[in-house]
Amino acid sequence: MMLPDEILEEIYQIREEHAKAFNYDPELILADCLERQKQFEKEWKGKIKFIKTPLKKRKISNPSVNS
Repeated sequence: MMLPDEILEEIYQIREEHAKAFNYDPELILADCLERQKQFEKEWKGKIKFIKTPLKKRKISNPSVNS
C-alpha cells in the first residue's frame, strides 16, 4: 500500500479547484491554461529560453556493454 503523497494531494486539489472554477468545461480550462502560458512567457521573455519545438530523440549508448 502506498502512503499518501502530500505534494500530489495538493496538486490534485489545485487542479480540482481550477476545473470547478470553469464548471469542468475542458475547452474553458484549456483556454485559461493557454492564456496563463502566454502571460508567463510575456513576463519571463528574455529571462529564460522557451522551447517551441519538441526535443529530438537521442540515442542512448549502454555503457555497461564492453565488447
